[in-house]
Amino acid sequence: MTAATPDPPPPRVRLAKRRGVELSLLVGAVLCSVYGYADVGLARSGAVPPDVAGYGAGLGLLALLAHLAVRFSAPYADPLLLPIAVLLNGLGLVLIYRLDLETPADRAAPTQLVWSALGVALFAAAVVFVNDHRLLQRYAYVCVAAALALLTVPIFFPAVNGAKIWIRIGGLSFQPGEFAKILLAVFFAAYLAANRTALAHTGRRIWRIQLPAGRVLGPIVAIWLVSVGVLILERDLGTSLLFFGLFVILLYVATGRTGWIAVGLLLAAAGACVVGSVEPHVNGRVDDWLHPFASIEAGNGPGQLAQSLFAFAAGGLFGSGLGLGHSALIGFAAKSDFILATAGEELGLTGLTALFLLYTLLVARGYRSGLALRDPFGRLLAIGLASILALQVFVIAGGVMGLIPLTGMAMPFLAQGGSSVVTNWIMVALLIRLSDSARAPRPDTETDGPGGTGADATRLVPEDAR
Repeated sequence: MTAATPDPPPPRVRLAKRRGVELSLLVGAVLCSVYGYADVGLARSGAVPPDVAGYGAGLGLLALLAHLAVRFSAPYADPLLLPIAVLLNGLGLVLIYRLDLETPADRAAPTQLVWSALGVALFAAAVVFVNDHRLLQRYAYVCVAAALALLTVPIFFPAVNGAKIWIRIGGLSFQPGEFAKILLAVFFAAYLAANRTALAHTGRRIWRIQLPAGRVLGPIVAIWLVSVGVLILERDLGTSLLFFGLFVILLYVATGRTGWIAVGLLLAAAGACVVGSVEPHVNGRVDDWLHPFASIEAGNGPGQLAQSLFAFAAGGLFGSGLGLGHSALIGFAAKSDFILATAGEELGLTGLTALFLLYTLLVARGYRSGLALRDPFGRLLAIGLASILALQVFVIAGGVMGLIPLTGMAMPFLAQGGSSVVTNWIMVALLIRLSDSARAPRPDTETDGPGGTGADATRLVPEDAR
């Protein structure tokens, strides 16, 4: 008998990097934004704005910088993430510019462009210098300490529009809670990745619910108390819902137990009901949500929520056209909290649906990258970052449409707000880094741990999620 000849190893698969696809989509995103900018000028004055070339060149330069950072530092990253972010940011600048025409003394578009440039610069830095997302796991407790400090500082500053979420020093203002959400996502992902087995399989069973051990359950209760504390001290319903919703989602993903969703919803509802009944600012927003036309019936004219609902109704199916709406009647929050009402009135249900589909695609690609990762920390971090975007869109859109109480948060990339746009760009950078790790060829003996690959890895296999 002769010895059987071993089968030859399968040939290496050359994976498509899709950077050319990304560049083509970026060109389309910039052109769409420039067209919207020109359309606003034509609708308002009958002429193309004289600075349209400068706007297009600036946005195109930012998109090219981000593309080069991805091309050379994360070549296997998802090709849709960056173009969607550029398109949303560009449309946000168009909408803010359109509203600036109603308030010549308060021009926000130039400042927003500067913040966008800073966000893209930090995006490029994050993509280039964060070579391995698993390095962030080492700094989990540093992240949570920094996040708690950022959440605490605004308590000592005066309230702005009823909420203590801003820090104002001279002419500079920023919202530290925007940065805290990224730090908390890193901590949640690291903590749950380390304790997912204990959360799912240890503890006592009470009726049909199996509670984990006290040492594991303690941080969960602490997070709930912190979210309620934020709601009480800062009067910020949106941030409280965002933080607790993020933790519940990651808790479910880490353990696979649907009971945690029910527990999380009950705790969130209990905290919101208690605080809403005793805190005047939160209680006022609940009353406005339940009775949006009460001010009209009282003879005081429509409030912000009523004006927002009127704007959506006036938009109809195809909208009034960019620059031809009246959403500026909403008042001081038209460029921030209620900018979605401008999109609804001037782009109509069709344009609003397209915006929501862009957000849906951005979140879905983040989830897909997370599901393709092998290490638990990376999987939870990707899902957590994508969930932050999903929760923000839901909370903000639900508020301005009258589905839930108003929260005062900023629509990702669209709304005026330097802290928000910078934070969103950093989140996209981390998602791109995670998607690069998910799509890149890797040794077939790679383990789940943060140590990397096996010593005997000799061939590369493709990912099943492209």
